[in-house]
Amino acid sequence: MKSILLRFQGIRLLCSPVMGLLRLFLPGLVFLFALPAFARHQDTGFLNRTLTLQGVAHKYQVYLPENWNDHQRWPVILFLHGSGERGIDGMDQTQIGLPAAIRSHPDRWPFVVVMPQVPFQHHHWTDPDMMQVAMRALSVSVKEFHGDAQRLYLTGLSMGGYGVWEIAKNWPHTFAAIVPVCGGVFWSYAPDRWHDTALPEQYAHAIGHTPVWMFHGAEDPVVIPKQAVLMYEALKAGSGDVRLWEYAGVHHNAWDKAYANPDLPRWLLSHSLSQIATLQPSAEYSLVPVHPVPAKVDPAVYDAYLGRYEDQGIIQTTIYRQGDSLYAKSRVGESNELLPENATTFFFASGSPTRLIFQKDAAGQVRGLVYRDDRHEEFWALVTQHHTTAAQH
Repeated sequence: MKSILLRFQGIRLLCSPVMGLLRLFLPGLVFLFALPAFARHQDTGFLNRTLTLQGVAHKYQVYLPENWNDHQRWPVILFLHGSGERGIDGMDQTQIGLPAAIRSHPDRWPFVVVMPQVPFQHHHWTDPDMMQVAMRALSVSVKEFHGDAQRLYLTGLSMGGYGVWEIAKNWPHTFAAIVPVCGGVFWSYAPDRWHDTALPEQYAHAIGHTPVWMFHGAEDPVVIPKQAVLMYEALKAGSGDVRLWEYAGVHHNAWDKAYANPDLPRWLLSHSLSQIATLQPSAEYSLVPVHPVPAKVDPAVYDAYLGRYEDQGIIQTTIYRQGDSLYAKSRVGESNELLPENATTFFFASGSPTRLIFQKDAAGQVRGLVYRDDRHEEFWALVTQHHTTAAQH
């Protein structure tokens, strides 16, 4: 069989009819060999994962931000859920707390977030085997998703808040910062621990200078605020780096406000493991009010705001006065008092983060309002103006 010598890209190749066939199918072979590169594409968002520990399979979730890639090291948060999210589906723990905050504002959370789950049958995050599950999920995720060992963070709510303290104590020098939300070291399922008054000091000693930011409802009947106060005092006495925010008027659910705080992810990212040794002692306690102190505004300015406001032809709210007070009635008929933050911006007396911001045109006439909450804002146009102060019922 006659062979032919060809020069291909500077290389002498021996070609035959067989080689000719190879040349014919070469583009297809190149495509097939390239497939693994396409297969390496990584999905983002909330991902299902499973680990096996001591012969038992445990489902958990890992969140990857949309811009995740394997060309850099990523900060990682280990999130521990509360007792209401226990189960074996590996899903319920993604419904409240930090995962819910991520869904509302993914732009605020450029972290890999690991979310293990405690099963039913009276298990808790403070159980040794459950702590092992959590730490194994963290370790596996750090390896799989290019986690940065210098920027590992720990947070949890309620039962998960108990777990934060326990894991931070048992794995010192692992986390760059911790965030217990309505947690403590005196577990509700182990009431005898209250007899050991040295516990806060023991935990504070083990945690050392690791930065701690605690959040707690000032009227929490489930995990009483004293739990947070005792840990705050112990860490402060031990020259730690600690802050405690108590939310006035809030019961057990402090997590909605805590994880909605845009400063929290920025605070986490400001800390790394290697910096802990250089931190100076710091202690900050704040009682966060239900709402800001209302500004002093002449009620006469309210008259310009009275009327109905619509969005795409649907009445969204009616603004009316009762004496010197301003009210907003929703489209379902519920009325709430508005308090002034300034002459044009108002908030609800209930403490909601929502703001109503009245807008004026160039002539100074009110043309509508901006409805702004923690997730978005809308413009509602003024369509009918009222010139009386009669209550709208």
